[in-house]
Amino acid sequence: MLTNMESKHKNGRRLKRDQIVGRTLELINSQTTMTLATAKNDSAWAAPVYYAYRRGFFYFFSNPEARHIVEGLTASESSAAIHSPAKEWQDICGIQMAGKIERVPLGREAKNAFGAYLKKFPFCSEFFAPGHLLDLTAFIGRFKVKLYKFKPSSVYYLDNRIHFGHRDLVDLPDD
Repeated sequence: MLTNMESKHKNGRRLKRDQIVGRTLELINSQTTMTLATAKNDSAWAAPVYYAYRRGFFYFFSNPEARHIVEGLTASESSAAIHSPAKEWQDICGIQMAGKIERVPLGREAKNAFGAYLKKFPFCSEFFAPGHLLDLTAFIGRFKVKLYKFKPSSVYYLDNRIHFGHRDLVDLPDD
């Protein structure tokens, strides 16, 4: 759902809800890094992570003792942002999200998320000897990480190419 069913582009053309959702998904799928933000005791923290998007969730690996994980798992809410590079303010385009960081236990969801992660980041196989089976357990053991997901409760698409400060509330599809 968008805050407005249509958004007016700076050239006067109206963008429909499905176009905004399409642009949001295009941005998500074209970028590699998401910045997670947490806070505790009036002290904020931000951490960039590689992510793979699947069925409405943003999956990532992190050290379980990292500050963004410790704070994110205990907080009622965290935030995240993804944006494309921009050299001019008119080119700023990204998404802003509020949501929850959760650990993903081993199982079907973790296996599918790991498959999406390897598809997005095929270089991960370079860290293992040729012929070595690259599975989730080996990956976790090698890097001493756990699998987590960012589960957004609200997602805003912002795009200064439409007009300065343009934002739309977007419902991401879960398929």
